[in-house]
Amino acid sequence: MFMRTFRPLLLFVLLIPAACQAPDARFPAEDMARWEARAAGISITRDDWGIPHIEGETDADAVFGMIYAQAEDDFNRIEVNFLNAMGRLAEAEGRSALYRDLRMRLFIHEDDLKAMYAESPAWLRDLMDAWADGLNYYLATHPETVPRVLDRFEPWMALSFSEGSIGGDIERVRTRDVESFYGNNDQVTMAQIGAPDDVRLEPTGSNGFAIAPENTQNGHALLLINPHTSFYFRAEVHVRSNEGLNAYGAVTWGQFFVYQGFNDRAGWMHTSSRADNIDEYLLDVERQEDSWYYRFDGELRPLSARDVTIRVREEDGSFTEHEFTTYRSHHGPVIREQDGQWVAFKIMEEPLKALQQSYLRTKARSFDAYMETMRLHTNSSNNTVYADADGTIAYFHSNHIPIKDPSYDWTAPVDGTTSATDWKGVHSVEESLLIVNPPNGWIQNTNNWPFSAAGEYSPRKDDFPAYMSQNPENARGINAVRVLEGVTDFTIETLRAAAYDPTMTAFEQLLPPLFEAWEALPEGDALKDATREQIGVLKTWNMDWGVDSVPTSVAIFWASELLGNSEGSVSPRRRVEALVEATNTLETDFGSWQTPWGDINRFQRLTGDIVQPFDDDAPSIPVGFASSRWGSLAAYGQRTFNDTKKIYGTRGNSFVAVVEFGDRVEAIAITAGGQSGDPESPHFNDQAELYASGQLRPVYFYPEDIQAAAEESYVPGQR
Repeated sequence: MFMRTFRPLLLFVLLIPAACQAPDARFPAEDMARWEARAAGISITRDDWGIPHIEGETDADAVFGMIYAQAEDDFNRIEVNFLNAMGRLAEAEGRSALYRDLRMRLFIHEDDLKAMYAESPAWLRDLMDAWADGLNYYLATHPETVPRVLDRFEPWMALSFSEGSIGGDIERVRTRDVESFYGNNDQVTMAQIGAPDDVRLEPTGSNGFAIAPENTQNGHALLLINPHTSFYFRAEVHVRSNEGLNAYGAVTWGQFFVYQGFNDRAGWMHTSSRADNIDEYLLDVERQEDSWYYRFDGELRPLSARDVTIRVREEDGSFTEHEFTTYRSHHGPVIREQDGQWVAFKIMEEPLKALQQSYLRTKARSFDAYMETMRLHTNSSNNTVYADADGTIAYFHSNHIPIKDPSYDWTAPVDGTTSATDWKGVHSVEESLLIVNPPNGWIQNTNNWPFSAAGEYSPRKDDFPAYMSQNPENARGINAVRVLEGVTDFTIETLRAAAYDPTMTAFEQLLPPLFEAWEALPEGDALKDATREQIGVLKTWNMDWGVDSVPTSVAIFWASELLGNSEGSVSPRRRVEALVEATNTLETDFGSWQTPWGDINRFQRLTGDIVQPFDDDAPSIPVGFASSRWGSLAAYGQRTFNDTKKIYGTRGNSFVAVVEFGDRVEAIAITAGGQSGDPESPHFNDQAELYASGQLRPVYFYPEDIQAAAEESYVPGQR
């Protein structure tokens, strides 16, 4: 159960045309008239958590209202996402983003996207048109919102960000490599900028569980949707039309499709895949008078050359332009040099098909319909866990697995001079790792390997080429099997409880060597005496996290010290020494090594900034769950900031939903912090207490429930 404070209901409907605004050259009168006419037929209802429920006659109407509502909640995140996607972030952020932009421009070109837009099917052009119109209408009716760069959106821009993952395939290219290869074309270097590229991050990934009807109390399939991303990267939305659209879930800021969620008959959850669908090719290049060439199958081929201009905002507000000539073979763009050879980078590059697939799956109401969307093969970076009202559960491993010669080592750059290393098409959905209705009645994926996804009924690793899956098993996967195996009476609530099971399975392997090392120390050894009490606490610990748990604090600080400052194997004595160092840190920072985990591990949201500040003196909330690196199913990636002593979450459980598919959809959900990015909004942090305690709130899906929980209803342009 959950508790919350009462807020008075404010319910009103405005159907009057938008008030007259001062003329704006960006938005001609004919555009305004067209937008106002469309807006009049669209309703946005905000429920008592501020979540928008958008309804329109057509899908395009719904998209118009959906993106308008997103802009109300956090236009800044929308703009930043598209500046990044189009390689224009340096126009806002300055020189620190120069080579990040160049990396994007190796793959994304405005002229190409405009051509794709022109070739798009009519239904998709309608959606892209409505998307741009909705954003522009928001800007036209909210002059107080001043874009950093994008003061007018064009429909083709939607194709630049078509898939929704937090770290797309392009971001596998290191910006320092791009700078090293192309930087001598320009006077700016990363050393001058001081921009870091690789940092030690929380393990990425997500959790998806699907439970078959035979393993549930009500005889209905259940789905856990639990993406682990940076906080506030997505928000909740419910969008409906009279053309069959009725989707609820997490939407990445600026996109017009629900990325992870459900409709009235089916649901989908994406986890990150490590199918080897990204490859590097070593090129043998030669300079001739007119161009660069590369050898392929015994002949010389010209490298495609493209001039790229990147605008950079300088500290004084002026702009400079930086010119680069980029190169591409048929494998893909050249990204770096290795031992005198140029390296080309090959990924799936199908933004038009990807946008179609991303949208069409939200309307797929059966397994067969969902399978048809998967045959587009553009959901490249994701696995998918699926469940529906017919009782089908399924696991799709990646969605773009190239057919390759298995005799090559695809984990390293391969010979780019021969067609033997070319991709030979894409594995069909059926040829890929696919699980449908396994006899055990459950499926799990935690960014681990797929070979435990359905327990004993999982695919066998030896039956597939090595390039098809490169994920190892992880501690969360072991934990997931443990909480799902043998349970035949799941409900929404018990599946929620399973998703927040407190056991940290990583310590099942980490702690025994510590205990052995401590026992082996001779009596009277100062190291043994200094850690006797801590060892006693850890030996009696059940390896469960909790806000009141002292051993959780000791174990995590010890393991972080041991693994963070060690390379390769560690000696037995070093394991115990790390416990002393962890003890000293706890005592220095918190006054005692016996500090409960909740006094250290906190949730705090102070501003709407994309990069959040943290302050030990400002209010925060204790959180029990921990980093996924320790096997915590509920992931909470955290660290210290700005000389803080407490550690604050920045990523992990960002959105959680549990869905039951019967005659009616029933669901509960939670979003980190709240729906709005505005600190002045009552919905900026109203979900924080529930979030921190692992509780979920009801989802309103049907019109009568939405109206009963409505705070306000309005048409776009009238709020």
